[in-house]
Amino acid sequence: QVQLVESGGGLVQAGGSLRLSCAASGRTFSTYNMGWFRQAPGKEREFVAAISWSGRSTFYADSVKGRFTISRDNAKATVSLQMNNLKPEDTALYYCAARKPETQFTYYNRSYLYDYWGQGTQVTVSS
Repeated sequence: QVQLVESGGGLVQAGGSLRLSCAASGRTFSTYNMGWFRQAPGKEREFVAAISWSGRSTFYADSVKGRFTISRDNAKATVSLQMNNLKPEDTALYYCAARKPETQFTYYNRSYLYDYWGQGTQVTVSS
């Protein structure tokens, strides 16, 4: 069992930056592939970024590529999302998610393949 707690959300002006963090419980964090998703009001949850258990592989949605960076610290059991050049369309509730150990990290953008979810942290970008 893994528990995830997100933090770092807030209100920021367009062009600004935020850094989201996700703290995980459990001794097996280093074996989990991790992802960030977001959900805006009235919209479906969408993939933002993902990182493999080792940190060697990262993946991004086209809408955030070049602006967001995902990273992890297995020693501290945390995964972070650095968000730069934020836009009003980035406004959403951001969720951290974890996938149980697997041979290959495929379909990383499919939310239903993630086993554990945090409660979310709100990011609001004003124009």
